[in-house]
Amino acid sequence: MTQFKGAYVAIITPFIEGQVDERGLTDLIEFQIAGGTNGIVPCGTTGESATLSHAEHHRVVELTIKAVAGRVPVLAGTGSNSTEETIDLTRHAKQAGADGALIITPYYNRPSPEGLYQHFKAVAEAVDIPIILYNVPSRTGVNMTPETVARCAAIPNIVGVKEATANLSQISEVIRLCPPGFQVLSGDDFTALPTISIGGCGLISVTSNVAPADMASVVNLALAGDYAGARKAHHRLFPVMSAMFIETNPVPAKTSLELMGKIKSGAPRLPLARMTEANLAKLKTALSAYGLI
Repeated sequence: MTQFKGAYVAIITPFIEGQVDERGLTDLIEFQIAGGTNGIVPCGTTGESATLSHAEHHRVVELTIKAVAGRVPVLAGTGSNSTEETIDLTRHAKQAGADGALIITPYYNRPSPEGLYQHFKAVAEAVDIPIILYNVPSRTGVNMTPETVARCAAIPNIVGVKEATANLSQISEVIRLCPPGFQVLSGDDFTALPTISIGGCGLISVTSNVAPADMASVVNLALAGDYAGARKAHHRLFPVMSAMFIETNPVPAKTSLELMGKIKSGAPRLPLARMTEANLAKLKTALSAYGLI
C-alpha cells in the first residue's frame, strides 16, 4: 500500500476563459515533479473542486494520473457533502488509477461525530482504495475530533488524515489515539514542521504550487531529522507561505503562477474573484523578495 509521505502539492486547476486548461495542468505537473514534490493532489480545495462539474472532476483526475505516469503517487480529491456522490467520485478515482483518495468531511451539512464515522465507513466499504481523511473546519463548518479520527482509523483502508486545523494540540491527540503507521499529514504549510516533529509524516501544501523544491526541502529535511536545516528553510519560505493566504486560497497561488509565467491565466472561477490591487501589490512584493518573479 502506498505510503503518503513527504511534501504533496494540492495542485491548482488552471482555467482559460472558464474552461480547464489541460496543457497548463500538464505543464504544472512537470514543474512539480522536476521540483521534487513527493505527490500530486488534484481536485482538492486548492483545485477548486467545489466548482468543477463531475465531468471536469473526472477529466482532471484522469489527466493528472496520465501526466504523472507513476513517477509519484496521485492522491485524488473525491469528497463531497453527499455520501453517494463521494462514493461515485472515489470509485472513479480508483478506476482511473489513483493511488489514494483524499476525502473531506462533508461541508455545510455539519454532521455529528456518528454521521462523520458512518459517512467515511460507507465510502471505505464501497471502494477498496487507500483513503486519507481531510479535516478543515474553517472550510466545512465541522471539526472531526481525534476520537472520531481514531474510530475511522480502525477501518482497514482508511490509512491517514490531512489535519488542517492548525491546532497542534488536536494533531498530537490524533497521533496519540491512532494506531502506529496511521499517516498524519499537515494541511497547513505553517504547521508542517511542528507536525512532523510530533510524529506526522508530511504535508499537503498550497505553497508547493509556487515553490515545490523549497517546500519539499522543509518537509524532507524534517523527516530526515535535520531540524536545524528544516527550520532555516521554513523561516526563509515563511513570507511566501503567508502571501499564499492574503486572500482566499487558491486565488493568490493561481495569481502567483500567472505572474511566474507558469500558466496563461490565474483567474479563479466565480464565486472566487481576482485579487484586489492592494493585495496584488503585497503578493508581488513577497514573490519578488523571494526571487520567484
